[in-house]
Amino acid sequence: MVPQLLQGKKGIIFGALDERSIAWQVALKAVAHGADIILTNAPIALRMGKIHELAALCNDAPVIGADATNIADLDALYQQAVDHFGGKIDFVLHSIGMSPNVRKGFPYEATNYDNFLKTLDVSALSFHKLLQSALQQDAINEWGSVVGLSYIAAQRAFPGYNDMADAKSMLESIARSFGYIYGKQKKVRVNTISQSPTVTTAGSGVTGFDKFFNYAAKTAPLGNATADACADYCITLFSDLTRYVTMQNLFHDGGFSFTGVSTDIIDALYP
Repeated sequence: MVPQLLQGKKGIIFGALDERSIAWQVALKAVAHGADIILTNAPIALRMGKIHELAALCNDAPVIGADATNIADLDALYQQAVDHFGGKIDFVLHSIGMSPNVRKGFPYEATNYDNFLKTLDVSALSFHKLLQSALQQDAINEWGSVVGLSYIAAQRAFPGYNDMADAKSMLESIARSFGYIYGKQKKVRVNTISQSPTVTTAGSGVTGFDKFFNYAAKTAPLGNATADACADYCITLFSDLTRYVTMQNLFHDGGFSFTGVSTDIIDALYP
């Protein structure tokens, strides 16, 4: 039987689109661990994805449309969540990322700056906005947890990851800066998870993704972490087992981030 790590807890999951979304897997795991959840995504994503199918699998969880770049939408979302649950929430997942430059084929060295600003707004500033809105409304219980999903390109050069690398850097910085404030004021934890390259709608759009994926799999001693395994890690961060973990960027990548030399890669290059 699955241990009920989130029994009695209530949360909001941002960003589930379809079965390939990490947020989709997190939602299923959270419910399996006893949580009640609300699913949310931008209105256009609600029309494009399968979120209502997910809701049916999650005890008919409410689906509330909200543009995470829009403060008014976020304020309304938290108010509806508190009204629905009859009290504050305990956890939030930010699984949001989008780059118009990646989608439209603009290389990093010839970026379109309007697109760049949109990337930062959607993929990073939305994290600040959902934290700011939650704090101002006092929507999260003490010892609550907010988790954002990141990638190692925030810290190291990965050609092809484009302006998403800058967005992930900002995301991780926001987790540290807001994590300090939220911890001091409300004892709410804020962390990011730096996940292995994962086959998702957003990730698969990055130039050379298949090569990234295969290279990481051959480099990491444990191989690439799956979306399902990432969901397990998220559950631990939502749970009371990690009460004193905050302001961290936590690598969940099979050891890739700390592997300097891979024998598999060397053997392939120099047989």
